Amino acid sequence: MTLVAGIDSSTQSCKVSVRDLATGREVRGGRADHPPETVVDPEVWWIALLTAVERAGGLHDVEAVSVHGQQHTPVFLDEHGEVVCASPLWNDTGSHAHMMALNAELGRTEWIRRTGLPLTLSDTVAKLRWLRDTDLDSTRRTAAVAMVHDWLTWRLRGFGPDHGDLEELTTDRSDACGTGYWDPTSGRWAPDLFEHAFGRRAQLPRILGPRETAGVTGTGIPGIRAGTPVGVGGGDNAAAALALGIGTGDAVMSLGTSGVVFTSSSEPMHDLAGYVCNYADAEGGHQPLVATLNAARNFHAGASLLGCSHDELSALALRSAPGAGGLTLLPFFETERTPDLPHARASLHQASLANLTRENFARAVVEGTLVSQVAMLDALSACALPVDRLLLVGGAARSAAVREILPQLVDVPVILPEADEYVSRGSAMQAACALSGDFPDWRFRSRALPAVERAHVVAEQRSEAMEALGYETV
Repeated sequence: MTLVAGIDSSTQSCKVSVRDLATGREVRGGRADHPPETVVDPEVWWIALLTAVERAGGLHDVEAVSVHGQQHTPVFLDEHGEVVCASPLWNDTGSHAHMMALNAELGRTEWIRRTGLPLTLSDTVAKLRWLRDTDLDSTRRTAAVAMVHDWLTWRLRGFGPDHGDLEELTTDRSDACGTGYWDPTSGRWAPDLFEHAFGRRAQLPRILGPRETAGVTGTGIPGIRAGTPVGVGGGDNAAAALALGIGTGDAVMSLGTSGVVFTSSSEPMHDLAGYVCNYADAEGGHQPLVATLNAARNFHAGASLLGCSHDELSALALRSAPGAGGLTLLPFFETERTPDLPHARASLHQASLANLTRENFARAVVEGTLVSQVAMLDALSACALPVDRLLLVGGAARSAAVREILPQLVDVPVILPEADEYVSRGSAMQAACALSGDFPDWRFRSRALPAVERAHVVAEQRSEAMEALGYETV
């Protein structure tokens, strides 16, 4: 049996998945948690990767490996390859004022025209300005800027502290696209935008093509055989799209730490309305995407408040009717990215002595979360991106309430792929490509969730609550 390994360094954890090259079946895996903070020393990601490799039984017997990871989050390196300072994660809200400044300086439309991105606080370019404005010494010492997957791939190849060769940093289109200084038309960096944000130039990773390899693993890395081919890697959502094999008319709703809805396009998207981000996929095309900061963690907050498990929260929600008796939750626990609400917090609307029950509250948590994601699906449709079916993935897709309620909120079939870690699966597919020069055809089972009557009341209640607080709706 020939084995390949995919690594997913996500916001919450690092997962290693060792798979059979012929079938894609997972043979073994390992996981290590990341800290909950939103400004983190990158070294914790490297330690978590090595820990996950060890828990997966090592990678001595795999023929290729690839890394995908959380997007946007920068790693600042000095001329020796040492980390300069802690990294602000994509979901750290401290860069909002700096994003606003960038929009004011060049104009929001110009950023969309140049990069396909309506700038948000998540984008790397806003993190660059944040560092420039808050830590001038670290800015001056920064010789290179890489994304998380770029840096981990570089470390796997034997570079890093005391071995730094910044010229060896590599990335791919699917991670470069989320920086705010990549041109989707040419497929190249836009160094003038980088310099505008950071105040100076720095080394950027070489952008590899979808079927290239980054190199081979270095010597002396615990649990990893030296000389193993390393795939190009990329952004987490691109890996999931690769694993799911999405095409025209397919949209994916991923419910993890963040909520993400994306589809496929052969051409770059420039949404002047400011909701849809033009990302790149792992195969040379484009991946229009809309994201929220609040998704699966809403269910944890609801379950904690009710003193119940996630399964019990789901059961409670399903004992309430659509609309939760008029109770509406706007789930902006961590502020919000889409729509842009940097100072918002979660709010409960139209609560009364009659409707404030455990069942209705649980239903409001689930409906409030899902209707925010459905609004992102509407944003794709407004850009003339056809959606004929919706694939549901992510940790929250395991919820019985999510599976029953989501079909009530959309007009297209909802497809539930079999349970899998689709980011690490896609990453393993890219590792396979490093061996053969092309992606494997790994099939998976899926089923359509039962079609039900549309519950328009949920979207109507959300619109009323948004209007009551003066919030912009997507």
